Amino acid sequence: MCGIAGFWQSHLAHSLEIATRMGIAIESRGPDDAGAWVDEAAGLALSHRRLAILDLSPAGHQPMHSPCGRYVLIYNGEIYNHEDLRRDLDSEGGGFEWRGHSDTETLLAALRHWGIEKTLKQLNGMFAFALWDTREQELFLARDRMGEKPLYYGRSGEVFLFGSELKALRVHPQWKGEIDRDALSLYMRHNYVPAPWSIYRGMAKLLPAHYVVIRNSGRDIGDPRCYWDLAEVAEKGAASASGEPEALEEELDQLLRDAVGRRMAADVPLGAFLSGGYDSTTVAAMMQAQSSRPVKTFTIGFHEEGYNEATHARAVADHLATDHTELYVTPEDAMAVIPKLPSMYDEPFSDSSQIPTFLVSQLARRHVTVSLSGDGGDELFYGYDRYFKANRIWGALSRVPMPVRQLMSAVAGRAPARSLERMMGMLPERMRISNFADRLPKLAELLAHPSGEAFYRELVSHAKNPGKLVLSANEPATLLSQPDRLPDLPGLRERMMYLDMMTYLPGDILTKVDRASMAVSLEARVPLLDHRVVEFAWRLPTEYKFRDGQGKWLLKQVLYRYVPRELMERPKMGFGVPVEHWLRGPLREWAEDLLSESRLAQEGFFDPAPIRQMWKEHVSGERRWHYHLWDVLMFQAWLSEQG
Repeated sequence: MCGIAGFWQSHLAHSLEIATRMGIAIESRGPDDAGAWVDEAAGLALSHRRLAILDLSPAGHQPMHSPCGRYVLIYNGEIYNHEDLRRDLDSEGGGFEWRGHSDTETLLAALRHWGIEKTLKQLNGMFAFALWDTREQELFLARDRMGEKPLYYGRSGEVFLFGSELKALRVHPQWKGEIDRDALSLYMRHNYVPAPWSIYRGMAKLLPAHYVVIRNSGRDIGDPRCYWDLAEVAEKGAASASGEPEALEEELDQLLRDAVGRRMAADVPLGAFLSGGYDSTTVAAMMQAQSSRPVKTFTIGFHEEGYNEATHARAVADHLATDHTELYVTPEDAMAVIPKLPSMYDEPFSDSSQIPTFLVSQLARRHVTVSLSGDGGDELFYGYDRYFKANRIWGALSRVPMPVRQLMSAVAGRAPARSLERMMGMLPERMRISNFADRLPKLAELLAHPSGEAFYRELVSHAKNPGKLVLSANEPATLLSQPDRLPDLPGLRERMMYLDMMTYLPGDILTKVDRASMAVSLEARVPLLDHRVVEFAWRLPTEYKFRDGQGKWLLKQVLYRYVPRELMERPKMGFGVPVEHWLRGPLREWAEDLLSESRLAQEGFFDPAPIRQMWKEHVSGERRWHYHLWDVLMFQAWLSEQG
């Protein structure tokens, strides 16, 4: 794992020094080695920070030059099939004389021999890279299929900039950094800024499974080109989904074992995150099955019972006989992370599980340099609770005529929710609805939606109307707001999974894992997102994802080959922290300062009135606004960090 950065600008003095400083800004991504190179004639500069994982020798140093001198590569990630690619390249008689065994050298040779498009289609890995063609004066930027590794790019003044994180770009003397209010409105809906937007005007995130070509001293930025189309994968897979469960179970077992095994290749210590849930347990079990010694596994625990998975993780670790390390953290430990978040995430990001993700990464880094993660299983195999709820509720609502639903929505929206909740307190406990005052307004909003896709967008949105919060913003259209852009899929279940793979997975989950792990110089690998597993999941009939009232049905059958069923059957638990209660208690003073009416008015990004109203209702216990408030607080903390 590494960090990359660079720029293209004619006639700039001190280019090598600037490139070096850009690399220093992302040093945590690669503390083991640094390199910078400048093509003086073209005005192009490349910078690299290396976290050495494969081939720890100088043969893996970057920027790496092709033997012919035409190409220069900087690259962040891992190519898990690079040894296969070497054999393929050798068999084609390219006359390669390998200097070492790094995947960087393999990638550069493939790009030189096959070209960008064919190489990208052959790669199995996570990556973001920049390739400079000195002869054609073209710069290629590319990103992996699922978006595990980040890549920003764009123009600021007269310079073209790119890098793994925005903090590298901000080092350049021509950086302007104007906050994009439209992107801010998207953040308030999603709790992250979705690609291709970034929080800064003129800077974009390269979409997963895309590459872009830049020419003419960075002034000609081509349209991003897709080399692996998830919409096509999903549509063709769903249309041809078939197979018997026994054969599919065996195929998935072999596929996952290979995906996990490939991600165990490293010349440094390696382990796994283990929460005790199905996904992380599957990864840990398959690692242990292929290891000659106990795999190192890591979990953090909380003393608050509703947030503690450590006891389940310990039971799984004992069964698998892993070398398990657990750390119980206090609320003070968790809250001490909060001041680090704005710098760590580099643009506004407010999934509060960012805190435990950092803590478990920090724990793992004390023992290993690489850790495997179980992320992706929910999106691939129908695991999220919201899929069940949305499908069930929309299934019922869609049978009610639209005029009736609109009337029900209007009535529910005007009902005195707080008074009704107090009256409900007089009912027997089994008849009460918890948090009724919060749920009734949400139900009113959900009732009036015309389609399942619109219903799901409402369900996963934080701010339902960001335009009422962010001043002078026009919320851009996204895939979630344009159902006509969706592939032809059988039903709402499949469309929800597709939407999450395209938006929530790269925008939230993979961003969180990348920034938290890279902040402590830990490489996180995600075997469930091997593109072959993704393609298999879309060929899998839905009844083998959702069966007998359970999600992840086939994945669970595979896991039961390694771990007893009774050890796993427990309610699903999120990886979170009690932000709701912290905002009313130990974080109240910090939040009050960031949310003060005068501060909000002076900064001019938010309308203070609705935010102050949410804060008042939350602190009093009248409503639960912690998700919405955490979005505002993380932006405010990030803004303060920018100076």
